[in-house]
Amino acid sequence: MGETNMVGVPVTTVLGGVAGLAVATIAVPAALGAAGFTGAGVAAGSLAAKMMSAVAVTNGGGVAAGSAVAVLQAVGAAGLSAATTAAVTDGGALLAAIFP
Repeated sequence: MGETNMVGVPVTTVLGGVAGLAVATIAVPAALGAAGFTGAGVAAGSLAAKMMSAVAVTNGGGVAAGSAVAVLQAVGAAGLSAATTAAVTDGGALLAAIFP
């Protein structure tokens, strides 16, 4: 078995959790912001604007609540929920424990 920390948790599991937390709190918001999903709304001329336009045309002029574009905008504006952040963090730890 691999190296463990003071409480007996494998170091790779801890590092996987840290990586999952970094993805949830840094990478996801950064990627959504780069795509144009911002706290101020969808950025003009961005990938997000193109997605929103395509969805609006398909739905007769509106973007349905719960659609992918609506969810991405909500996450871009407010960030991931605490539950989602915890799930991604746990996922990173689980993957690190399975694939050390």
